[in-house]
Amino acid sequence: MQRYFVNKHANDDRFFINNEDRHHIVKVMRMQMGDQIICVDPEGKQAICKLAEITDESVVADVVQWKDEVSELPISITIASGLPKGDKLEWIIQKGTELGAHQFLPFAASRSVVKWDEKKAAKKIERWQKIAKEAAEQSHRAFMPEIISPMSFKAMLAKSKDFDYKLAAFEEESRNGETSVFSSVLKKMKKGHSLLLVFGPEGGLADEEVQLLRDHGFGLCGLGPRILRTETAPLYALAAISYHFELLR
Repeated sequence: MQRYFVNKHANDDRFFINNEDRHHIVKVMRMQMGDQIICVDPEGKQAICKLAEITDESVVADVVQWKDEVSELPISITIASGLPKGDKLEWIIQKGTELGAHQFLPFAASRSVVKWDEKKAAKKIERWQKIAKEAAEQSHRAFMPEIISPMSFKAMLAKSKDFDYKLAAFEEESRNGETSVFSSVLKKMKKGHSLLLVFGPEGGLADEEVQLLRDHGFGLCGLGPRILRTETAPLYALAAISYHFELLR
């Protein structure tokens, strides 16, 4: 059943769907009155709805049954990625959304080849948010991840104070056989806690960045014995977190 995130809460058990989602329902899916969809409100409440009215402005969907199911990780994960080349960040956002990430925070690392262009910022962020929305609908998420506007490394460090726990993936720790930091942090975390996970760009984190991360209370962790690409490491971490918090319990 097709799923749509709605901007407003249900009004008398009725949702109003407009803009691109209305176009998708009417023109792409070619749905008719009486067809059913799933609507998700801003609080993550999900309902099976029946199309009751289709106008030039919106689609009206009446709630048939509220759904009581859990599809979100019990902890909030923010993936901070040093700006990578090409479409790698789009891949991280799409697959990271499917794996349960709560936020994505791109930052300009010293070894980032890509330079952030403020003139193209709005369109870039709009595209990334659309990718996250579609991935969240496809994977039956109850919440749509937020894409934070790219920032400097120092701004990312300042923002890190908002999180309960913070880790940075550092390949040297993998080479040294470190296996305890990542798992020990997961064991400490409880439902509702937040975790900031930092990943460097293709060239990795520079020595001075690693030292600044240490100074700001980050734990440096390895992700197994193999060296992972910048677009692979976040997905590995999210899969491990899902296994720890969802499959083991």
